Amino acid sequence: MTAFKLAVVSAGLSKPSSTRLLADRLAESTVRRLALEGREVEVTVVELRDLAVDIANNFVTGFPAAALRGAIGTVTGADAVIAVTPIFTASYSGLFKSFFDLVDHDALTGKPVLIAATGGTPRHSLALEYAVRPLFSYLRAVVLPTAVYAATDDWGTAGDALTDGLPGRIDRAAGELAALLAGRAPAAEAAAVPEQVVPFAEQLAALRV
Repeated sequence: MTAFKLAVVSAGLSKPSSTRLLADRLAESTVRRLALEGREVEVTVVELRDLAVDIANNFVTGFPAAALRGAIGTVTGADAVIAVTPIFTASYSGLFKSFFDLVDHDALTGKPVLIAATGGTPRHSLALEYAVRPLFSYLRAVVLPTAVYAATDDWGTAGDALTDGLPGRIDRAAGELAALLAGRAPAAEAAAVPEQVVPFAEQLAALRV
């Protein structure tokens, strides 16, 4: 059985970063959920901090470097995307937006995208709804209902059924992504099935019966 391809985009600037940590946790939970369904997942992480110069040069020259071209191909060729950005000045980071500005507007159409963000304070959590979600809706992606925001203080709380801490939000969002993927065939598998073309004469004959 063909494995699903999951692209994980992290726009964290530091190393290590809480943005990358959140991205990894979401990917791990998604892989674990799909494993319970007997499905394999091939995860590829795109670290935007490593592509910052290439992204800037692309805007100036109009041509992507090999590494940037490969990263864009990873995202557009994936069955699903986990996109995580730090929140700066109440919105996504410039690096995050610049990368997705370089993705063809039709390339994410119908593709499941789990959005998430990190920030220093819970006050910025709504940026996911008024900034990040509209971005992917514009690109016609299927944005999952649960968006995950992790403030600095969230990393030290376990949460429970009442408080719904960060682990619970990660698990719920990953569950939504896994459930959506489980009902689909991997893109590579679907492409391997030749399209059945019925001659027009046969279609007309079927209508006369």
